Amino acid sequence: MFCDVDGCLMPEGQESSDLIALQHVAEYNRYAMQDEDRPVIVPCTGRPQPYAEAVCRLLGCSAIPAICEHGAWIYDFAAHRWSLSPTITNDDLRAVRELESWVRAELGPRGCFLQLGKTASATVFHDDVSWLAAEVVPVLERLIASKGWPMRVSMTWTCINVDLAHVSKGRAISRLIQQFQLDPARLAGIGDTMGDLAIREQVAWFGCPANADDQLKGHADAVSPSSLANGVVEMLDQLIGV
Repeated sequence: MFCDVDGCLMPEGQESSDLIALQHVAEYNRYAMQDEDRPVIVPCTGRPQPYAEAVCRLLGCSAIPAICEHGAWIYDFAAHRWSLSPTITNDDLRAVRELESWVRAELGPRGCFLQLGKTASATVFHDDVSWLAAEVVPVLERLIASKGWPMRVSMTWTCINVDLAHVSKGRAISRLIQQFQLDPARLAGIGDTMGDLAIREQVAWFGCPANADDQLKGHADAVSPSSLANGVVEMLDQLIGV
């Protein structure tokens, strides 16, 4: 089960996580490690590796490596090793650093700031999310086009993600399918934004919590009536017939 984190297991904003629901997810995952009647949970996040490590520790996700930075990194919690996508070049990483420098110089004075910890992608925040969507997204798209950087820009509920265009959660899942000889017919996924459509394209079953983007819900096999981690718990129960 490739599960997005922010907007699924955790809130997108600053509100507290539902620790009771997350405890249920952790208990489910513990049983999944012992019994093949249910899929183990694999965090599949746009966040950097340290955040994914914390989620793995919380939920006991050690069977299959987690996916970080929208597929740029695969993090093996059990071995404490991380692997960069082989499609990412030194030129790609230099482009990311140049973009970050531009954001700090040009958008920093206007209140924008970068998410810490990312190495192969960038995330831009501002207190006014509507301004980010209306004003900053087009500026970044024009900049990237003018520089010829191989990047895509996407707006989330709270921030702008700028990722390498040839990297995605779906391609990272493909890497794990090959590495662990996984059967695609036995894979499932959960997501909440259109960026998670890349998960949908790699799995046989896909679900959304109630708070998911309505456009993504149209691609789901199931939509939980509950939001965030409670919705994830309900879909996990649905999968094993509880």
